[in-house]
Amino acid sequence: MKAALQKFGMPLMRSLDPERAHGLALRALQLGLTPTPGPVRSSRLDTDIAGLKLPNPVGLAAGFDKNATAVRPLLASGFGFVEIGAVTPRPQPGNPRPRLFRLTEDSAAINRFGFNNDGMEVIATRLATHPQGILGINLGANKDSEDRAADFATVLSHCGAYVDFATVNVSSPNTEKLRDLQGKAALVSLLQGVMDANTYTRPIFLKIAPDLSQTELEDIVAAAHATGISGIIATNTTLSRSGLQSAHKDEAGGLSGQPLFDKSTRILARLSTLTRLPLIGVGGIGSAEQAYTKIRAGASAVQLYTAMVFHGITLGADIARGLDDLLKRDGFDSVAQAVGTQVEPWL
Repeated sequence: MKAALQKFGMPLMRSLDPERAHGLALRALQLGLTPTPGPVRSSRLDTDIAGLKLPNPVGLAAGFDKNATAVRPLLASGFGFVEIGAVTPRPQPGNPRPRLFRLTEDSAAINRFGFNNDGMEVIATRLATHPQGILGINLGANKDSEDRAADFATVLSHCGAYVDFATVNVSSPNTEKLRDLQGKAALVSLLQGVMDANTYTRPIFLKIAPDLSQTELEDIVAAAHATGISGIIATNTTLSRSGLQSAHKDEAGGLSGQPLFDKSTRILARLSTLTRLPLIGVGGIGSAEQAYTKIRAGASAVQLYTAMVFHGITLGADIARGLDDLLKRDGFDSVAQAVGTQVEPWL
């Protein structure tokens, strides 16, 4: 029944306004109308990253469940881990609608949400009752904050007890001047504030933009090493519009989906030559083969989101099962054995 709803519901969802379709997808999850097979597991897929023991390395990226309203079904939908948010100290509506655009011809999306969320007070209450499973929170800053750097630490202090890891998000292009916090001096100060607030000693990851020079990457790695964070997530959405075909290609905001795959994988591979910190690969993953490519380019785990717009909620489970087959095919006994085995083609 649930599989049939997914099969016939996807064409309907794609015919709706993208943000409305997203809301309906969350509602379907809340009502138990989507498949819930539980995390895909095998001995090959067992993954340890920054002390987090994942049943498989395929995670759901932040942005899908901003307000932690569907954590239970998402953790049961096949993903090895789930990240909610971004969460800011105070609630905020985000940018005016329309702010999400489906680029079907490019298997992509552009969003300019602007950290719309219910705020840390409400979201912490929901997180306090989350079921077993690896859950992370994406830390954000209020648009009108007088001290954006402090906002990240504030959210962690308030919600850290209820999650397994946290991600510092200074790479969204949809909050004015937020990406300025990726500069070395500002980033060290921000990350140190987050680490000082990390009283529950959760792994802390930094999510970076794909539109960075080699010098900027080196500065980010130096900041990560100096502050002792646990790893880096590469990457967030891009401002590039190269090669797009869709009618919405010139909309403002961050581009995600297939056009981001090569750019984000190159950043990932370059990072893997600069640091031994664990890396999580994000950007354009829509198949097991693409997840495997990220892993062989240096990622210890991966995340996806946009491809679900086109393939549905079961995509995470499908990719995890396919990844298991690929590891077996190539003689790897674990994900860890495959990490970084094909970096060179991306440099």
